[in-house]
Amino acid sequence: MVVDQKLLLVGCGKMGQALLAGWLKDGLFEDNVWVVEPLADNNLQNRFNINFVKSVDSIDPDFHPEIIVFAVKPQVMDDIVPLYLRFVRSQTVFLSIAAGKSTKYLESLLTENASIIRSMPNLPAAVGRGMTVAYKNSNVSNEQKVNATKMLEAVGEVGWIKKESLMDCVTAISGSGPAYIFLLIECLEKSAIELGLNPDLARQLAIVTASGSSEMARKTSESPEMLRKNVTSPGGTTEAALEVLMGSGGLEKLVNAAVIAAENRSRELAE
Repeated sequence: MVVDQKLLLVGCGKMGQALLAGWLKDGLFEDNVWVVEPLADNNLQNRFNINFVKSVDSIDPDFHPEIIVFAVKPQVMDDIVPLYLRFVRSQTVFLSIAAGKSTKYLESLLTENASIIRSMPNLPAAVGRGMTVAYKNSNVSNEQKVNATKMLEAVGEVGWIKKESLMDCVTAISGSGPAYIFLLIECLEKSAIELGLNPDLARQLAIVTASGSSEMARKTSESPEMLRKNVTSPGGTTEAALEVLMGSGGLEKLVNAAVIAAENRSRELAE
């Protein structure tokens, strides 16, 4: 259950909407939420039926949020974040989901006194199955950390890191990771169609196989390696496929190179 706190969401794009939907579904009172979104239209307002405003200046002066979530693109943080300086106080924690933007960067815009949490959710938050990893600065109290965890758990699972430098790795794995899985599903679907299956069945096989395998990995104590070996019979069809995928220059090397590329890009965004 989401804690009963006043929340200000800055930005309501795809990820902002996913988070907002999860919070409201999990019990956050509509009157306790304000959203700043310059592009908010009637469809968005009708979907959520909460307080939408175009700018921070339109927020009720009597509204004092305990959590402010920045769900805007990293490229606009320089312009957006300083607009919320007036909310800096010990009772308010600022939570950012902008890739590549460090707590030191946010402190430079909000002052060193600000309580700041940097987080990296991923797209499956839209269906309540997201993975979010977070890091807090020294100003964040234990209570604020607990409350932030509850807010983020409304859209999936949450993990915390003690070294902020690891956030680049997190971004490359869970932040960008859904795209890797979607690509695998896409490839399986295309192969199935090329081999004669109708498109609907091809997509169903690819999606259910991926989701079922993931769920099995979650619910068993066996490692992914052992699960792979369990489904691979000597001389069988799976072994024939894995010899291709695991051969020289195969999938493992490609995935590792892709993750490193994403990690490097995350660092570049922070510069």
